[in-house]
Amino acid sequence: MSVTSGTKSESGIGETIRVVIHALIIALVIRTFLFQPFNIPSGSMKATLLVGDYLFVSKYSYGYSHYSIPFSPPIFSGRIFGSEPNRGDVVVFRLPKDDSTDYIKRVIGLPGDRIQMREGLLYINDKPVVRERLPDYVGEDPCGSDATARVKRWKETLPNNVSYETLDCVDNGFYDNTNVYTVPPGNFFMMGDNRDNSTDSRVLSAVGYVPFQNIIGRAQMIFFSIAEGEHAWQIWRWPTAVRWSRIFSIVR
Repeated sequence: MSVTSGTKSESGIGETIRVVIHALIIALVIRTFLFQPFNIPSGSMKATLLVGDYLFVSKYSYGYSHYSIPFSPPIFSGRIFGSEPNRGDVVVFRLPKDDSTDYIKRVIGLPGDRIQMREGLLYINDKPVVRERLPDYVGEDPCGSDATARVKRWKETLPNNVSYETLDCVDNGFYDNTNVYTVPPGNFFMMGDNRDNSTDSRVLSAVGYVPFQNIIGRAQMIFFSIAEGEHAWQIWRWPTAVRWSRIFSIVR
């Protein structure tokens, strides 16, 4: 009896270990080749993405670089099965100045493009982007304070007809007037939708142009969202803290 019981016990432990290992392998494959979860810690992409949004990023959209692999071992350079992002895509990338840091921004400039801001209006290859005034954004302040705010909101339409909303905290902001940025080959120009509160490719000393191999994937879908300042682990607060209307919404 004791021998039989011990054998069953050992068999059960072994089976549990195998199940755990298989689950970890499956999770690793999904994270490396299909989808990786990210959360939004700052307001640079408001109102498209809010602090407290959790989203899936598709790893397969642009192929794979060594940044696609957990811990980013430099086992190869360039991209495998590479497909360049389109203008207007919202992408996660590794910061060129510090490749341990993930950023999320919108692709504005493609290789060879000339990008400039003039009086808050975006120019691509010397042509102004079509911009339409929308009702003001009212909500969690995108400009840096803790209060509810009312901020100018615009609809921009890029040359490839991709449209999205941007916020304008102040007139004549620091990066509302810039020199011309010429995007180098193999690089992309990224900007946040919250134009006056985004450190992006306009800040060459901090972000600058983003090499293709630094791009991790495309933001696809918000799978969870909780109000700024709340904690996802506080389940008892979910009824009032979770932004239910944002769950399963597509990132555009």
